[in-house]
Order: sequence, then C-alpha cells, then structure tokens
Amino acid sequence: MDDGTGIANNPYGSTVEIFADESVLKEDWQPEELPEREDELEEIRNSLAPATRGVNAHNLFLYGKTGQGKTVAIDHELDLLKEFASGTEKLELSVVKTSANNQSTSYQLAAHLIKEIRGTGKKPSGIDQQSMFDLLYDELRSLNETIIIVVDEIDSIGSNDDLLYELPRARKNGHLEDHWISVIGISNDLEFRDNLSPKVKDSLYDSEIEFAPYNANQLTSILERRAERAFIDGVLTDDVIPLCAAFAAQDEGSARQAIRLLYKAGEIALNNEQETVEESHVREARDILERKRIEEGMRSLTTQDQFALLSVVALETAEETPARTRQVYQKYKSIVTRLDSNQLVERRVRDHLQSLGMQGFLIAETRNRGIQGGNHYRFELKTDLEATLEILSEDSRIDEIVADLVDIATANGLV
Repeated sequence: MDDGTGIANNPYGSTVEIFADESVLKEDWQPEELPEREDELEEIRNSLAPATRGVNAHNLFLYGKTGQGKTVAIDHELDLLKEFASGTEKLELSVVKTSANNQSTSYQLAAHLIKEIRGTGKKPSGIDQQSMFDLLYDELRSLNETIIIVVDEIDSIGSNDDLLYELPRARKNGHLEDHWISVIGISNDLEFRDNLSPKVKDSLYDSEIEFAPYNANQLTSILERRAERAFIDGVLTDDVIPLCAAFAAQDEGSARQAIRLLYKAGEIALNNEQETVEESHVREARDILERKRIEEGMRSLTTQDQFALLSVVALETAEETPARTRQVYQKYKSIVTRLDSNQLVERRVRDHLQSLGMQGFLIAETRNRGIQGGNHYRFELKTDLEATLEILSEDSRIDEIVADLVDIATANGLV
C-alpha cells in the first residue's frame, strides 16, 4: 500500500515489520543486567573494591571462550566504579581500555597504550624498550591517582610479556610515586596463563575468573531479554529462541553466536517479506553463518594448514574419524604426493592439526594411553562436511581431490 510518498514502490521499502529496535542485536549494544554472570560479577567487584579504600585494585585475569560475556562484565563493573568515583572525593579514577590485537610484543603494547592515553597523534617509535616504558610512565603520571588498565586479547603479546611484569610493580619500583596502577587482562586463550613467565604470573595474577560456556537455558534467557526489545511483539514463533539457544549451546556456548543467529533469522524473514520468524529461518541462518565462518577462516589458512585439513576431511568422508595423528599423517602423505608438493614430518603436521583445532575447524582431543603412559591426539572435523567440501572445491590446486571426496561422501550418504 502506497502512503503517497512513493516508499511502497521503492526497493528499500517493506510491507512487513519484524524489528522494533534491531540495535539491541548488534555486538556493541551494552545490556543493563547480566543475571547469568552474577557470580563472576561479584568476583570482579571484590577485585575492584580495594580502589574505593585508597589502594590499588587487584590485578585481574578474565578468561574463557569468545562470546562468554567477559568484556561486557568488566565494562559493567567499571561503569559502576566510575559512577561511584564521580560521586565521592575518595576515589580519583582513570580507566584505560585497549586491545592487544596486532600488538605482539611488550614494546608495541606500550606504544599503543601511550597513543590511547594521549588520544591523538601517532604511536611513538625509534627508541629502545626501557625508554618506551619510561615514556609510558610519563603519560600515566598525567592521569588520576588510581589507574586501571584493561587489555583485551592480552594473549596476543605471547611470551614477550615484560610490560605485564613492569606495570603492576611500577609503584614498588619507583616509576610511579603518587599513583596506584592495576592491570586487567582478558583472553579467549585458556592456555595463555600457562605460557607466561613465572615472574609475570606472580606479579599479575592476584585474581583470575573463568567464564564457562553458557548452557542452553542461560542462552534462552539472554535471547528472550534481547528479543523483547528487538522484535515486534508476536513475530517470533515459539520454537525460534529455543532453537537458536540449542544450536549455540551445542557449539561454543557463545551468547554472541546465539544473538547473531537470532538476528540473521529475523533478517531472512524480513527480506522474504514474511510476517513471522520461524524455525526454518533459524536453520537457514545457521547454514549461512556457518558457511561464512568457514569461508573467512579458510582465507587465512596456509598451504600446509589446508593440506592437513584436507587429510581429516578425507578420513571424515570415509567415516574413519576420530583419527589419531599417525592415521591423519598417512592420508596427508598420500595427498601431498598426489599434488607433488612439499611434505612435512609428522610432528609438524600435528602442529598444523592442533592449530586447526584452535581455529575451530577440527575437534582435537587428547587421549591417555593407559598403562603405557603418555597421551595421543584424535582429530575429527568440526565444521559442516558439505560446506567444507564446497568451499575447498573452489581452490583449483585441490579441486580434483575434493571432487573425489565428494563422490565418496555421497556414496556414504554424508552429503
């Protein structure tokens, strides 16, 4: 129906309404409450509380897989702490938040923090590490008495962790006389803490909080709160939210994934001029998002990563997974021989397989050998087989091998 403005005839017009406020489904939207993380919020609050008593807050490390609410939780508590500070003279607070993404050394992170504090200009460079640290201390002196530095993706700096030792000890070592400084690190890498030097562990980890994956019931509650604000009343059928929650819980237990799935399902219904969001839209959304995730991930794979993945895919099509490293390596050797490519030793192929597990392409499990002692790895495909084969087939170097695997998978009823 045309309202006289011509909107109904415009390709951007729509005859149906699905969303009331879709900004609620965006990643940068900040919820007012996190009832599923009350225990973690209380632990964070207890770690920050010393700042209200005239000393530094505890150094804190938050870890857990992506989408578990780590950043949202710390932002929530820091907002409350800032609110407290604004209403009292007891606490003069400065919060510096940054990401260590692409900052692979302490030197780079220090330079990045200097730029963040200044709020303008280029990152300093061309000086030695200690001079860079001294320059950072100069900038920190310009801030309020209590300083909390939040470093997201803190694992990006790897083993080059000198700054993580220096900052919590800056007052003790005389670099800062009138300031209290604390560091909060956030990481998706559950093993990052184990890779730090002993002195950093001792210096940095006053408190650590693990954010475990959400279960289906928790994800359902999260989605219901978002949906109440995001969607027109009545457009979601009863099975939409439970299905989104179930899919996300079965995968990573990620709230971000569940919300993204619900948002995409709504968009599919809207784009198809359908007045309700239904189970079929959720399933279509899952397929679209899974394919996109696989495509984006595969663009970053090295040639040897790709060969290792193809080896597991070949075993998957033959229904021979989970497979031990030795079995995968035999398949790998046959593939690189057929492609007349460079062949790695078994240990290096295992490294690539473990990396693929970290990236979410494979399930990599460690099994104990029992009385013989030691452990061995077992690998299987984590991504959708049909989508993985389809994307791999687009590479002309391996398309003939993939075509053969499609035939095998089809014969076995897997695709």
